[in-house]
Amino acid sequence: MCAAPSRAGSGGSGRERYARVFEACDEDKKGYLSREDFKVAVVMLFGYKPSKVEVDSVMASVQQKNSGVLLEEFLKLMSTKKAAQLHHSEIRQIFTAFDMQYRGFLTLEDFKRAFNSVAPKLPERIIVEAFREVDRDSDGHVSFKEFESAMNYGQNEVSQLHFA
Repeated sequence: MCAAPSRAGSGGSGRERYARVFEACDEDKKGYLSREDFKVAVVMLFGYKPSKVEVDSVMASVQQKNSGVLLEEFLKLMSTKKAAQLHHSEIRQIFTAFDMQYRGFLTLEDFKRAFNSVAPKLPERIIVEAFREVDRDSDGHVSFKEFESAMNYGQNEVSQLHFA
């Protein structure tokens, strides 16, 4: 079990923090994180224990010649993970701003209100078309999952690994 780095919570760039956690979890100074070391590092940085699938995916992605995750790979993985986390958080904030009734879904009226506040000259038919496109199951409600899918449409995945 690795010890918490003394300055893990202090300022500095994300890369510096990730490097300090890497060093703390590489207790034997092997130059890499084993499977267990990696799990502890994710707990320290993100506050949750990664799933077996997530860890398997990471361990399979590291070069076969290595016994674990090297520092540079770890820094890239953690930066990507943080970017994905921030992107998801931003989408959640936008969804919540649209969901003025706090129902957990959006209606056509929510869409109209939101679009009218940011693009008042946008024709209503365009708003209706956008709503129908996002409402994948045509139930008259746009769930967060549908909204998130629409917001991510056409973008390259932030990461090939899906972190929780």
